[in-house]
Amino acid sequence: MRPDTSHVRPGPGQLLPAGTPAPDFELPSTPDQKVSLRELRGRPVILAFYPADWSPVCSDQMGVYNEVLAEFEKYNAEIMGISVDGIWSHSAFSRDRKLHFPLLSDFEPKGEVSRRYGAYMDREGESARALFVLDQDGIIQWSYLSPTGINPGANGILAALDRLGKERVTK
Repeated sequence: MRPDTSHVRPGPGQLLPAGTPAPDFELPSTPDQKVSLRELRGRPVILAFYPADWSPVCSDQMGVYNEVLAEFEKYNAEIMGISVDGIWSHSAFSRDRKLHFPLLSDFEPKGEVSRRYGAYMDREGESARALFVLDQDGIIQWSYLSPTGINPGANGILAALDRLGKERVTK
C-alpha cells in the first residue's frame, strides 16, 4: 500500500519530486464531466500545469502537445492540461485551438490541485508552468518547472516516457 500524500504541501517553487506518489484528484473536464487521476491508473499520465488559457506561451505549449499526441500515444500515455481557468474558458480555448486532450479546471477551490503538486504561484494566483510524468502506478517519475515565459516543449516529456518504457522492459 502506498502512503497517503493528500496532506503533502510542497514549499513555494518546489514541485513534488520523482518517486513521490501523485496526489489523487478529481477535476472537471467539461461542465458535466470530471476526470479522476485514480481512474487513469494502469497507464502513464502527463500532467501539464499552465498559467492561463489564451496567453501566447500557453497557447503555443498546448498546441505543441496537440501536435505530438501520436508520440504520447505510442507510450500509451494520457495528457491533461490543468490551469485555474474556469471550465467555460477551457471549453472555448480547446475548441478554438482544436485540442484533442482534456483541459481540467482547478478553479474551485482555486489552485487546490496545483498547490498539492507544488505548481501554484500565490502572487499571480495561477498555476505555474509545471510538467509531471506519472507511471502506470501513479508514481511521479519526472517533474519540471519551466519559467513562466518559456514554452517547455515536449522533449522532456518524451525522454521521461522513453525512460519509463525502458524500465518496464527491464523489470
